[in-house]
Amino acid sequence: MSYDLHDNIQVSTLLGLKGHRFLEPEKLQGPTIEELFRGINVIRNEGNLKLPVTHLITDSRRVIPGSLFFALRGTRTDGRNYVEEAVGRGAIGVVSDIQEVCSQKSVTLITVPDIRKALAQVAAHYYGHPQKDLVITGVTGTNGKTTVTTTAQGLLSEPGKPVGLVGTIHYDLGGRTLPSFRTTPEAVDNYCLLAQMRDYGCTDAIMEMSSHGIDQQRILGLEPKIAVFLNLSQDHMDYHGSMEEYFNAKCRLFTGELGFLPETIIINRDDPYGCRLLKKLPQGPGVLTFGQSPRADFRADRLGLDRNGTHFTLHYPGGELELSSPMLGHYNVSNLLAALSIAHARGRSIPEVCKKIATLTPIPGRMQKIDCGQPFDVFVDYAHTPQALRQVLSMLSSIHPGRLLVVFGCGGNRDQDKRALMTRIVQEWADFAWATADNPRRELLAKIFEAMKDGVLHPHHIAFVDDRRRAIDLALQSARPGDCVLIAGKGHEAFQEFSDVILPFDDRQVVQELLRIRG
Repeated sequence: MSYDLHDNIQVSTLLGLKGHRFLEPEKLQGPTIEELFRGINVIRNEGNLKLPVTHLITDSRRVIPGSLFFALRGTRTDGRNYVEEAVGRGAIGVVSDIQEVCSQKSVTLITVPDIRKALAQVAAHYYGHPQKDLVITGVTGTNGKTTVTTTAQGLLSEPGKPVGLVGTIHYDLGGRTLPSFRTTPEAVDNYCLLAQMRDYGCTDAIMEMSSHGIDQQRILGLEPKIAVFLNLSQDHMDYHGSMEEYFNAKCRLFTGELGFLPETIIINRDDPYGCRLLKKLPQGPGVLTFGQSPRADFRADRLGLDRNGTHFTLHYPGGELELSSPMLGHYNVSNLLAALSIAHARGRSIPEVCKKIATLTPIPGRMQKIDCGQPFDVFVDYAHTPQALRQVLSMLSSIHPGRLLVVFGCGGNRDQDKRALMTRIVQEWADFAWATADNPRRELLAKIFEAMKDGVLHPHHIAFVDDRRRAIDLALQSARPGDCVLIAGKGHEAFQEFSDVILPFDDRQVVQELLRIRG
């Protein structure tokens, strides 16, 4: 077994998927091991290099005869411990970064100095270098990646000219759509997805690129022509250790540290880390900025916000427009500016793409309104970081005259330092809150609650409820006409993680069921 639990790859099991093999049909006669490693740095090889490879596998549980197994080290598991299992399942070859990884002489062994780099290079060969046939846009940031990539996809798509998308909610390949099992997939999955986009006629691929994906070389060799920086706020400290390391991981997408420079770099000028990044950029790439800063290339001013959306004046290179968007919140204005900057970088007419804004499909679980005829508003949103919660709560507070009721939680086995901060932010804005389970994973919920309670400001205005469905029910029962209920943290997710168990749970579906029961 070799997999990384950090990005919820267990979801593939819930959905009945089988690692990356579900992405395309099996190759009955694939390239040989020798062909795949041509031009790649190899320390040592033993065995038959003429064997054809039918699958590239990073999870020993997914190995079938004909597979080439890459023994990756994850954040919690080491694939080198599962080599014997992979061979027993029929792997014809094993790739590792240490020698003597397998005692069986019947299998071909390849030793490389950098296994993740080798995986990306082999995958590129295996799938015919699809990145060369696509204009790839990589979007990174703590918050807003899904909104920006999905909006940009909608703005760029034209009849007969689909735009591919790899992100948190799904993978849109141009001809079919698959549920996402990781925001930024492993390198082998990325090349497989891009190959299908190419085959379905896509000319563009827009990808969310997480700090984990960048740090773990999952995007190695993709070389996006456009790279977008949205923002940076506290998250993933369990992985990166500090905000500085988190920032440095993001920077690699823009500074050439990954072996390439994007042709165009797009940066949020309103974000302090965006301003720092602007100073770090090397000479060469074209640069576009967005925000409310007077110096931004794509700038919004005279913003108006109400319960129906947002309107503002857009200033862009070559003109200005009055725009209205159904997306709520100042932060979504920033997201829209980023998407428009991408469209501009791809040569689209801004007045023409702006005509699409009102008709864009709402993004699942992103300020998604649930309306079952109740006399109060209910929103489900993915906000699960301190900054995202503050933005959503301040926005809802400004447009709703009634009380603001909030259901939220903090994930297990993740950044513990943000738990008290998230609780404090919710209490600063909400009239009442219910703290509850949000993917506890392998951590006791009582321990998560203990850390959250350090942020309690008003003990009589918050309740800690173990069962998430019960917490949502209590919030809906408490709501009066004119109030606003926010269910935060999980958004589009259709599951809950408890230890190693995945249980179906969709906030949107639960809210609808409870509202219908109430009549």
